[in-house]
Amino acid sequence: MEADLSTPYRARDHARAKHGTVIEAMPTIPVTAAHDVPADIERKSLIWDETLAAGEYTSRVLRRGSRLRMINKLGDACAQFLAYNADRPIERLNVADTVKVQWNAYLGEGKLLLSDMGRVLMSITRDTCGRHDTFCGASSEWSNTRLYGEGANHSPFPSARDRFLLALQKYGLGKKDIAPSISFFRSVRIHEDGSMHFVASASAAGQVVELRAEMNVLVIIANCPHVLDPNPQYTATPLRVIGYRGPVAPADDSIRNAGPENQRAFENTDDYFLD
Repeated sequence: MEADLSTPYRARDHARAKHGTVIEAMPTIPVTAAHDVPADIERKSLIWDETLAAGEYTSRVLRRGSRLRMINKLGDACAQFLAYNADRPIERLNVADTVKVQWNAYLGEGKLLLSDMGRVLMSITRDTCGRHDTFCGASSEWSNTRLYGEGANHSPFPSARDRFLLALQKYGLGKKDIAPSISFFRSVRIHEDGSMHFVASASAAGQVVELRAEMNVLVIIANCPHVLDPNPQYTATPLRVIGYRGPVAPADDSIRNAGPENQRAFENTDDYFLD
């Protein structure tokens, strides 16, 4: 039965009656109340636990050394991802440099997310999927309208770009700050003729991507269907996001020393943090 919200008092009573209601797609506050915490994460180190349903977005500032774990709970999540230098957000994820500098457009464990100033924003420390899209960027109102018949931000079919915008505005940023994004758990392959092909079976339930913050970073995540996903239904299954404290990468870190490109990017990052 539809709630009676005809007066402020009835609306207040209805809202208060919902107090304490817990659903799957919501942040855990306080984070110490999180359930089903992975066994390898110490509960005392938790700083963030949230699950995103289809069309939802989130954002967070993570301190240098923190870890961000994304879990594709049922296998059909699409983590549209942006990252910024939290202390100076004019510096942000540069997907073109990320793939060009590392000679690899198909990111996976051990790869870096590079900024437009040659520094490491985050490193991929764990990846059980290994199939992520760096080519297509985020969906838009136009692309969603073409596929679903509607794509406005407050329609049933919001786009990743518009969800990014809502998140960025909370930090004083705007449309001009929406750079090309990465779509984790979604794969697009480039064929020899240059055509792009969406891989529907790129991920499976329970697969994980974990990132280590190499700077103080602002991360923006939207769980929206991929722009090339041919499914006529607006579908993205729950995406769990867990953040926890961790140490800064040491001098002998395997990712830091994986090659000259990595070493140079980390040197640029270290230089940024010199007093």
